[in-house]
Formats: sequence, structure tokens, C-alpha cells
Amino acid sequence: MSDLAVSEPGPSRAGGWRKASRCRLQECVEVSHQDGVVLLRDSARPDAVLSVTAASWRAFTAAIRAGEFDKLG
Repeated sequence: MSDLAVSEPGPSRAGGWRKASRCRLQECVEVSHQDGVVLLRDSARPDAVLSVTAASWRAFTAAIRAGEFDKLG
């Protein structure tokens, strides 16, 4: 994916991190956005941030909603 990047450190890059709604433990996926880029991180390792374009994020979440990943593995 050409619009995928990992950067460190991450916490200062954006505010307003949101945890996944199904998070039950301390280790959760967190999402934020900044200037047309969606940022993702693991709450257990907030210093490593994955970034994707907003368009890629929308395509990914649409594929999840459509069930495209339901039968992996």
C-alpha cells in the first residue's frame, strides 16, 4: 500500500484518540485523524503510529461493513 506509513513518536501528532468500541482490556486499537490522514495505534504502544489516507480508511471500513474479511483464515 503506497499510502501506508509508520512513524515514531506518535502521541504528540494528533489529539482526540478514540478507542475501539469493543475494547475490554488495556490493549486497544486507537484512532485519530489529522489533516486528511487517519492515525492508528495500539494503546499498549502509543509511540508507534500507523497512518493511512482518509480515502484508504473509508475503503477499509466499508469492506469490513460489507463482510469482505469475515471468512479469512
